[in-house]
Amino acid sequence: MVLEGFHAVKHAVRFGAELLGLWTADADELAALSARLAPDVVLSPTVVDLSALAAVVPRAQVVALARRPRQPDPDGILALPGPEPVVLLEAPRHLGNLGAVVRVAAAAGAAGVITTGTQDPWHADALRGSAGLHFALPVARSRVVRTGDRPLIALDPEGTVVGPGVIPPRALLAFGTERDGLTDELLAVADARVALPMRPGVSSLNLATAVSAVLYLGAAR
Repeated sequence: MVLEGFHAVKHAVRFGAELLGLWTADADELAALSARLAPDVVLSPTVVDLSALAAVVPRAQVVALARRPRQPDPDGILALPGPEPVVLLEAPRHLGNLGAVVRVAAAAGAAGVITTGTQDPWHADALRGSAGLHFALPVARSRVVRTGDRPLIALDPEGTVVGPGVIPPRALLAFGTERDGLTDELLAVADARVALPMRPGVSSLNLATAVSAVLYLGAAR
């Protein structure tokens, strides 16, 4: 997996990633960043010319190659013990938003993230969006929606307003696209629907923002 930028590398190492290589154009700057923002993380980069690095990844001055960790498959994520929710993204479109969802799910203590659709949740752009926090919790893609023993809770404008106690323990929290929301097929099998109150005239929230609000408002332990 390609990791771009200091924060992605920092989080990956902090959560046990195996780095196969690390390259930077400025070892002193990288050491200063590490000392200031992540003194617990030890990095040993190979120094390369900035133009050579930009030819590979033009957006980053620090790049790493990491081995993808062994994580549970979707059924394994659903079977994880404990009350923490699992986030389900139905056919997300934007890899940066997908990665941002992983980032907030990791911060909020979710048990994992499952996606459906064609997008690879481990794509380099998703890893950049998550700042490397794919390594902090299991992330997987599923061909079908299964729930295991978890109640399926769908985010829908017609649902009950999210608040303490509205979302049950071990929920599978389903989120659709910003344009269309969840499909009718998924809504039809949901055990309950929840909604985020919004000002009249505002039709939707950014996907990661919606996930963040639901996790912190409704799934707090």
